[in-house]
Amino acid sequence: MESVLILLPLVMAALALIVPSNYWRPWLLPFTALIHTGATLAVILHPEWGSQTVWLKLDPVGTIILLTVSVLYLFSAFYAVGYLHFRRERPNRIFCASLLAFLGLVSLAIWAHHLGLMWVAIEGTTLVTAPLIYFNHTPRSIEATWKYLVVGSVGIALALLGTFFLAYAAMQGGFTASLNFMDLLKQAPGLSKIWFRAAFILMLVGYGTKMGLAPMHTWKPDAYGEASGVVGGIFAGGITSGAFLALLRIYQIGNAAGESQFMAGLLIFMGLFSMAVAGIFMISQRDIKRMLAYSSVEHMGILALGLGLGGPALFGTLLHVINNAMTKGLLFLSAGNIHRAYASKSTDQVRGALRRLPLSGALFLAGFLAITGSPPFAPFISEFSILNSAFSLEHFWAGGLFLGFLFLVFIGMGITVLKVVQGRVPEDVEESPYKDSFLTAAPILAFMAIVLGLGLYIPDFLQSLLRAAVSFLENQG
Repeated sequence: MESVLILLPLVMAALALIVPSNYWRPWLLPFTALIHTGATLAVILHPEWGSQTVWLKLDPVGTIILLTVSVLYLFSAFYAVGYLHFRRERPNRIFCASLLAFLGLVSLAIWAHHLGLMWVAIEGTTLVTAPLIYFNHTPRSIEATWKYLVVGSVGIALALLGTFFLAYAAMQGGFTASLNFMDLLKQAPGLSKIWFRAAFILMLVGYGTKMGLAPMHTWKPDAYGEASGVVGGIFAGGITSGAFLALLRIYQIGNAAGESQFMAGLLIFMGLFSMAVAGIFMISQRDIKRMLAYSSVEHMGILALGLGLGGPALFGTLLHVINNAMTKGLLFLSAGNIHRAYASKSTDQVRGALRRLPLSGALFLAGFLAITGSPPFAPFISEFSILNSAFSLEHFWAGGLFLGFLFLVFIGMGITVLKVVQGRVPEDVEESPYKDSFLTAAPILAFMAIVLGLGLYIPDFLQSLLRAAVSFLENQG
């Protein structure tokens, strides 16, 4: 089954480079996505169908990330068809091939139980997604692409160095050097403490750069701001989830090594700092896509905070991976529609979206309420779970700051969103031929249904997956 999940998207990416039709080529995206989602559900329901080798294995934590990325990609792929049909003046050969290659490489990163192979796959996602930022071929987009490549490459290089340090920590503990995840988990109690701590710091900074944790987030506002809405959604919910999985791997090894307290301090600090930075930069933000980039920084901070708290917060943290990805899909796709209807993403021109684009404007407003933790939407459930865990674990200062930063983000983001959706369309803004279509609206409605549905009820099937993942994370080898 892993061959379908990993190799099929890569084969389809090669096919996308060959298919001559600019009109029919985008349909490879939903075709591949449907098979990928079907195979994902099949391997979840029948684990024995998946590989159980020492290099490739789908464990309970990987299952959560795989399901999240696959569903996010499925709806985004259908949206991409509508988007690319509207942008017929722009060749989409590289765009389609890059999106398909991303799916294959992120699937490889999720299945990889060898930290070196996982690193290669995550670095691969950096390389194949860079052309997506440059799709519009503007000076700002090329600048954002280079910033993404340079900052991301530095971060991933530090992650590689941390991976080597982890292997050296095993050697210093008297073990045979190995980058196999299960081997390191078994050897964890005997790892060299000093070398493990150095490895964790490097991997936190390295993979934290890929996630967009502050202060390593500097690539995000430019990349998200210049990329199309569908690419922003894939970045904010897909690439970040893959990088967070890498962080979960080293976290689990650290727990088994008895380094929970050391890791917790760094993770909680990085989480709260990211939330603070995001809240500050959201105030008076006029670019709606850059605003969503800072929202992504905030929610990566929430994930880091939840992981640092550990214990009862882990369930809410893993649930928040899903909730964040689905809500970001909702927000970025609706923001993309608004951008096209106004030919601008600045609040100087984008006003009265509820009048010009009623459906996308309403969904964008609902997405804002969801992502800021308002009930009855799904992020409220996961954020409340993390907050409740902070107080139950007597991290009162962390819980208090968490609440304060959530309020700051709500105010900062709300000012921008209300400017976008309320009022009248400015008189100097030209009429746009763009209107919501089935392919550009139905995927957003699907994300909205998931975000609202998970806020009202978490299915037993999903609860079982989350509990299994938490139990796996707490495994001490």
